[in-house]
Amino acid sequence: MDFDADPWDYLAASEAIDIEHPLVQSIASELRTGDDVAYAHAAFDHVRDRIPHSMDTGDTRVPWRASDVLDQRTGLCCAKAHAYVALLRAGGIQAGLCYQQSSGVLHGLTAVLVDDRWVLLDPRGNKPGVDVRFSASEDRLAYPGDPVHPTVYAAPPTSVLDGLKAMSRPAALPALLP
Repeated sequence: MDFDADPWDYLAASEAIDIEHPLVQSIASELRTGDDVAYAHAAFDHVRDRIPHSMDTGDTRVPWRASDVLDQRTGLCCAKAHAYVALLRAGGIQAGLCYQQSSGVLHGLTAVLVDDRWVLLDPRGNKPGVDVRFSASEDRLAYPGDPVHPTVYAAPPTSVLDGLKAMSRPAALPALLP
């Protein structure tokens, strides 16, 4: 994996990963029991199971900021990744954003430092043909056959964030990485 920032940046806030927001802090505090692995697992399950993917449910809202995703309980894969990363960072776990490209479409997921190992985790949500689960020891992706962009981003690339902000309804993001 390549990293686009310094190690401490994977604990920092950004426009989309608003870790200081009261809702992010509240959910992180509620889920933060046990060790880092237990917390990372609880946060993963929370985002995967309590925040449906917008395109799976037909929800027309397009939140992109982590606190809005947690509040509205909906989001595209990239936005759900923002929420998961925000919860992890609010709980003191280093995490970043990763992307897959498939057929010209961008899919967002996360990289998490768990037990001194970076693993790729995908809180997208399950549906027929997709069964994502937490693992502290191996990558778990919704689309394991698609290539993963090698960079772990501390904040969403401007092109991805601008693409999400410009949406008036959920749609697949084109491959917007530099």
